[in-house]
Amino acid sequence: MTERDTLRTRLLRAIAAPGLPSSDYDLNRDVVLPPNRKLRDAAVLVPIALEPRGQRLYLTKRSSRLKHHPGQVAFPGGKLDETDTGLEAAALREAREEIGLVPGNVEILGRLPSHETVTGFRVTPVVGLLRDTFEPVPEPGEVQEVFRVPLALVTDPARFSIERRRWRGTWRSFYTVPHGPYYIWGATARILRVLADRMQP
Repeated sequence: MTERDTLRTRLLRAIAAPGLPSSDYDLNRDVVLPPNRKLRDAAVLVPIALEPRGQRLYLTKRSSRLKHHPGQVAFPGGKLDETDTGLEAAALREAREEIGLVPGNVEILGRLPSHETVTGFRVTPVVGLLRDTFEPVPEPGEVQEVFRVPLALVTDPARFSIERRRWRGTWRSFYTVPHGPYYIWGATARILRVLADRMQP
C-alpha cells in the first residue's frame, strides 16, 4: 500500500466515524440558542495533499479588506449558491475561485459533521485529497495568502488549546491551534479539532 493509499484510508475512516455536529458554542454552554433559528448553508474544502515534504493541509488567510472575518485563517469556501448542485460543488467552486484549485485535481472523500457559526451559517466541511501537485493562486480581493500546515500538527489533539476573548460584551471560549505566524482559531480550529479527534488510532 502506498503512502497515499494509507492516508486515504485514514481519512475515510475519520469521515465515517460517528459524531455530532459542532458549533462555535461548544465551549460556551451557557448560550441558549433559539430552536427555530434559520441557518444559511455553506461549504468549505479541507484540501489535503501528499507532498515531498510530507502530508500537508492548505489554508487561507483572508484579506484584511474584507467586511467579515478580515485577516482570519480559513478554509477555502463560502455560502451555497443557487447554481451549485450540492455542498461538494460549492466547496470546489469556492476553492477554484479563492486559491486556483481546479476541481479535477481533487478526490472528494466525504463530509465531516456540519458546524454552526455565530454568524448564522451551517458550514459543511468537505474533505478532499489532491491528486497532483498544486501551486496556489490567491484571489486578490478575498485571499491575502495561501499556506500549508503539516497535517500531523492539526490532527493532534494535544496541539490544541482553549482561549477566551470578549465578543459582543460577553466572554467567549474557542479552540486555537497556532502554527508559526498563523493564528488558527474559531470555526476553522473547531472543525480541525473534530478531524483530529477522528484521526486518532
